[in-house]
Amino acid sequence: ISQKASKEHFKIPVSSEMAHEKAQSHDSTITNSEVPSYDDGSTLFSAADAPQIVRNKVPMRRKLAPNPDSEEPFDAKEAQVLPQIFISNKTYTYDERVALFCDHIIGQCSAEDADEAISFYIIEKLASKRYWTAVWKTSPEVLLVNCDIGDLPFVGVLVDVNCTPCEGKSLPLRVSVSVAEPYSSNIANLPRELVEDVLREHDYSVPILDVYPIQGMGADVDNIAEYLEHARFFYDFLWRDWDDEEECDEYAGLIEKRIQLYYDIQDGTIPGPISERYRKTLEEYRSKRLDLTKFQTKIRGEALPGEAVECWKKYYEMSMLCGLLKFWEDLRLRSHGPFYPRIYKRRKGQRTSGRIVTHIVAQIMTTDMIKNFSADTLIQQHDSLSAALDSCFSGDTVVVFPGEYHAVALASLTDDITIKGEGERKEVLFYSDPSHDNFVASKASKVMLMNLTLVQHGTCDGIVVVESGQLTLDNCVLKCQGTGVCVLTGASLVMKNCEISGAKGAGVELYPGSIAELHRNEIHHCSNQLAKDSKGSQGGINLKVLPQPQLKLTDNHIHDNHGYGVTILVPDNLYKASEDLEQTASGDKNETDYLSKALQKLSLEITTNKLESNTKGDIGLLRKMWVNS
Repeated sequence: ISQKASKEHFKIPVSSEMAHEKAQSHDSTITNSEVPSYDDGSTLFSAADAPQIVRNKVPMRRKLAPNPDSEEPFDAKEAQVLPQIFISNKTYTYDERVALFCDHIIGQCSAEDADEAISFYIIEKLASKRYWTAVWKTSPEVLLVNCDIGDLPFVGVLVDVNCTPCEGKSLPLRVSVSVAEPYSSNIANLPRELVEDVLREHDYSVPILDVYPIQGMGADVDNIAEYLEHARFFYDFLWRDWDDEEECDEYAGLIEKRIQLYYDIQDGTIPGPISERYRKTLEEYRSKRLDLTKFQTKIRGEALPGEAVECWKKYYEMSMLCGLLKFWEDLRLRSHGPFYPRIYKRRKGQRTSGRIVTHIVAQIMTTDMIKNFSADTLIQQHDSLSAALDSCFSGDTVVVFPGEYHAVALASLTDDITIKGEGERKEVLFYSDPSHDNFVASKASKVMLMNLTLVQHGTCDGIVVVESGQLTLDNCVLKCQGTGVCVLTGASLVMKNCEISGAKGAGVELYPGSIAELHRNEIHHCSNQLAKDSKGSQGGINLKVLPQPQLKLTDNHIHDNHGYGVTILVPDNLYKASEDLEQTASGDKNETDYLSKALQKLSLEITTNKLESNTKGDIGLLRKMWVNS
């Protein structure tokens, strides 16, 4: 595979300085946790490593030596401690990010022009201050070879910056630098001569996103530092390496969806285990892409057969991960999205004999346990809940006696069964398995859970996901850690005498075309958002319209939720309005009219419910775009 052919087939530049530097700068930034914190000090993927915290002596073989035949170390004086870099403490809401990146920076640009748009945005600010001091942060491989660096994320050196863009250099934007006085580094025994030699190799120019202005340089430099933070945020969280390889009619619209994705992860709308899987897969993709780019640069002329095979192998490994990431992003990482293809158990149906069995789950069975069963009841005893569920056919009942249970089989309920606890519901506890995507996921025509307590620990999806058919929850306690009860399109939920608390998102989330009947339930302390911007809070119950879900609410107590008691989520263009995006159930006439129209279009029956102490009110509209799966 020649270099030309690899460009055509892989759409990855082989010898482009821009591609190599983008791969080095952007990919290694995430992997090595080199980016500074954003907003409230936390990042989507990892915390920042301030340059002065890595202060050690590294045993090394220098990349460069005084003469080619010698590996004698330079006679170096110990480097000083790096000063503190400037990190802005300003927070940005979703709307502010969208205005900045989609309207101001990207605008009508295509993905291919994104680098140019970012560079133009930075150049606007560079004119205010041409000379300043910064920390140049680069990958350890640039300066060190075959040395024990441990967990060293970067090599930092204090440099003086001439921010006049270097002429004749391809993107990304580069600036001129020189080693600053006093000589300072996060590696105490890093020779200054080595740094000078490496900079000389690069004509004393480095990518501008690799320099971090230090504190105390004045307001103009602080503003430059903020602009650079915005640029790094774009490449770290919004840019994807495949963007400029595919046609995208409205690139700004794609960036807006990724901004929403970022905030959904930050505020807990998308549970932590899901975002962690996505992060790891994205890192793996970037690593394989960088590996492929480096491998291609080593090919000179026509590739040898072995090189061709290896090149294709690396390419397909990368492209498989790329396709998976794009698929997940299209689903907006919703909790029911197939992070790994979900294989359901084959539906068993009824036994060929037509008989119905009652399964008893208990370590020891006594005659008292069965005294209330009729004489003709067929009984089978199991030591574990999983064993009982695996033995079930449609029509069976599982009776669970007090105790603590784990059951992977709850994640794929495909037959019409009833599971009920014996005794007090607080004494029959089901715990989720953190190694699995789901806690309870129902795809059967009719499933009933009765008199149980569900305790969620670490699973990705909602504590209960009704994927199809009808699920009944009766007298159950649901202690959530991720999202609450999710009812997907076409599915139905009947919930009565239950308690839901602790959900990161809404306590009950109804997707378009779903059906729910909620009677005498308590839904409280849900939508525990982590983001400071509360506009995305989903409240106790969240309804997505188009097509409209059907909801009956009777005698429920919905209280102390972050957001509205009941949130009706409508698309931006469903009702024309030039005012605020959110309309509440109280306020001026226009706001009341909008809510009234929305309620009229929905099949809602809301009677004798008690809604109180919800942070934004009882019932409200939230205008927001979403992706239906």
